[in-house]
Amino acid sequence: MLDKFREAKQLEIDSLHRDFAEGRVPAVYRGERPSFVEAIRAKGPGAVIAEFKPASPSKGTLGENLNPLDFADAYAANGAAAISVLTEHKYFKGTPDLLFMMNQPGLPLLRKDFVFDPLQVAMTASSPASAVLLIARMCDDAGHLRQLIEIARMPGLAPVVEIFDQTDLDMAREAGADIIQVNNRDLSTLQTTLDQSRRFIKRKRDGELWICASGVSERSQVEEMATLGFDAVLVGTCLMEAADPGVKLAELTGA
Repeated sequence: MLDKFREAKQLEIDSLHRDFAEGRVPAVYRGERPSFVEAIRAKGPGAVIAEFKPASPSKGTLGENLNPLDFADAYAANGAAAISVLTEHKYFKGTPDLLFMMNQPGLPLLRKDFVFDPLQVAMTASSPASAVLLIARMCDDAGHLRQLIEIARMPGLAPVVEIFDQTDLDMAREAGADIIQVNNRDLSTLQTTLDQSRRFIKRKRDGELWICASGVSERSQVEEMATLGFDAVLVGTCLMEAADPGVKLAELTGA
């Protein structure tokens, strides 16, 4: 699955490299970039990162003619600590423009995409995003991941490193990651189980911020993950499928 995602990003990466070779380097965003970590700490443990994604590989299209501004307002009004924004186009029907469109309420934005090239991080820094997702196993080695982490931190982006197994966690720590996101999805079957997070949270270290991602759809699950030690949960599909995303989010956050 990740190989498919990597292939889908290649045209974008080639275009970024052509622009860079010709001297067209994206300028760093100069507006306010609220702290992703501080926002989660303020509402955690069990802070909710609410996601906007028009589609997913496992569910297909999640809605037609969705207005991202409405979702951003609903998320801000119903207790979200931050907003995760899918910017990948082929499989999730997103675009980097969403980062500008969903910035108005002032919540920190996490750019969620398949980012494994330094110029993708630079492009993220030219947007209002406060954080960028880096998937450990999409990197060649810890040195590669460390480079992306360091580039992200320079303009003030929080690097969120996603893991699926112990090898990923070891690489993340070797690369200097301090925000760990545990993905509960099995990449071969696309099924989710919170047992993944229940198992991995036992490995959390002092000073690290941990996020549980995928498979959370009920308030009781948010509370369980908070009790186990997760600073935040990332919730997407159940919000996108809800008749009223704001009401569903209020249920999850206890707003």
